[in-house]
Amino acid sequence: MACFSRLQSRFLFFLITSMLFFEVSKAGGKGSLRPEACDYRCLAASHQMPRLFFCSKYCAKCLCVPSGAYGHMEERPCYDNWTTKEGKPKCP
Repeated sequence: MACFSRLQSRFLFFLITSMLFFEVSKAGGKGSLRPEACDYRCLAASHQMPRLFFCSKYCAKCLCVPSGAYGHMEERPCYDNWTTKEGKPKCP
């Protein structure tokens, strides 16, 4: 019986984690001025999990993304100035 409850707890953890990821992966969600542009840029990134997280966070913070799927960061100063501890851009 204890094994069954362990299985249930793992399933519940997976379910909650999946729901949180789904909320993060809606890149052009609330606050974005152009949700389709956010979706296009965020979904084109490699390393989907971390990129989607930061891209979604960016869309909520800065409300817009540069044109295209990569680069052109100089178009949006808010986007361009967001870097990691190593000085690399957080967003694609």
